[in-house]
Amino acid sequence: MYLRVTQRRNRDGSTVRYYGLAENVWNTDSKRSETQVIHSFGRADQLDRAALERLVRSINRVLGDDEQVGDGAPAGTAPPDIEIDAAFEFGIPLTARHLWEELGIGPAVRDCLSKAELTAPHEAALFAMAANRLDDPGSKRACAERWLTDTAWLPEATDLTVDHLYRALDVLAVWADAIERAVFLRAADLFRLDVDLIFYDTTTAYFEIDEADETEQVWAGRLFAPLRRRGHSKEGRDNQPQVIIAMAVTRDGMPVRSWVLPGDTADVATVARIKEDLRAWNLGRCLFVGDAGMYSADNLMALSKGLGHYILAVPMRRLRDVDEAVLTRPGRYRKVADNLQAKEVVVGDGERRKRYVLCLNPEEAERQRQHRDEVLAGLRAELALLAARDAEHPKAACALLTSRRYGRYLRAGPKKIVERFQ
Repeated sequence: MYLRVTQRRNRDGSTVRYYGLAENVWNTDSKRSETQVIHSFGRADQLDRAALERLVRSINRVLGDDEQVGDGAPAGTAPPDIEIDAAFEFGIPLTARHLWEELGIGPAVRDCLSKAELTAPHEAALFAMAANRLDDPGSKRACAERWLTDTAWLPEATDLTVDHLYRALDVLAVWADAIERAVFLRAADLFRLDVDLIFYDTTTAYFEIDEADETEQVWAGRLFAPLRRRGHSKEGRDNQPQVIIAMAVTRDGMPVRSWVLPGDTADVATVARIKEDLRAWNLGRCLFVGDAGMYSADNLMALSKGLGHYILAVPMRRLRDVDEAVLTRPGRYRKVADNLQAKEVVVGDGERRKRYVLCLNPEEAERQRQHRDEVLAGLRAELALLAARDAEHPKAACALLTSRRYGRYLRAGPKKIVERFQ
């Protein structure tokens, strides 16, 4: 048995500690030792010290007055006062430090700082922010003023302030390309990455500000375009300035490279730059995989340059230009899995030929058919109500035409609504 100390952090940043009498018990089912609390003494700031002293004296009586207890104190004497000033986490920073070095992030950062002849603790600041993200993600201020001072054991980052963190991010923005390349090459060698297949996608991140960035900025001799711009938000926040975050990964999900683009950049406008940047890393001949956001004539031309190959996953409704050539081509679907059937169609000849793989999910097709039948049944009921009215009903008709549920199945005729699908 032993005296067990646990602690809990409150929302205001304060720490509360608890004492309890515990022992380790072997669990035969899980095949491991588990801690079992026999008695709880309560909070440290509300501890009944007299109760603990009575427990110590009772143990000393069993051991005998002539025995030595603890670290050599005579039996029957009170234990020395022990006050815990602070407790810090060491496991997560230690693990993060090992990954930082093993993945080559630390050496890459130090090499760039050495080339720039910078002596400020930028690496310590960058590592502190990365470790904080692994442990308890928070703002830069929370990292500097709470996590580093009260939670993590990072002696090299003890004196860092929030200004150090932001200054380190400025340095990272200048050297990001070189650091990212060095880390990728290290990871490709360490994990033997298969980079013949590159998956690419984008997302958006918005800012709680009123004004978007309007002018370009020069920093460390480089020209940075205005990033926080208003555009189509995938989070439904079109009224907020945003940035586009793009990432390329391998087939196993390992990151290859990332980009931060102006918020008004359309997905179809990013492919040319992304492929050019990947070609700079000798990845120009890899197979590029994207989604429907990449599908445009300009992107297809950019992807096919230099005998490039690509795969784009696009819903059939986006392929209106090839409906006749692809959908009318004879051939049977092959069963790939219980919920997947596929058919291959090749259009054209030579290097410019295109290969289409039509995918069918029978279960999803049946679910959509049933849903469509339910919607059409409700639509017919609404149309019957309109037809039964004696007076004109332009507002009710417009409500049906603009309905998100029924509008796609209707069109407006010269004098009445016409049902498009029977």
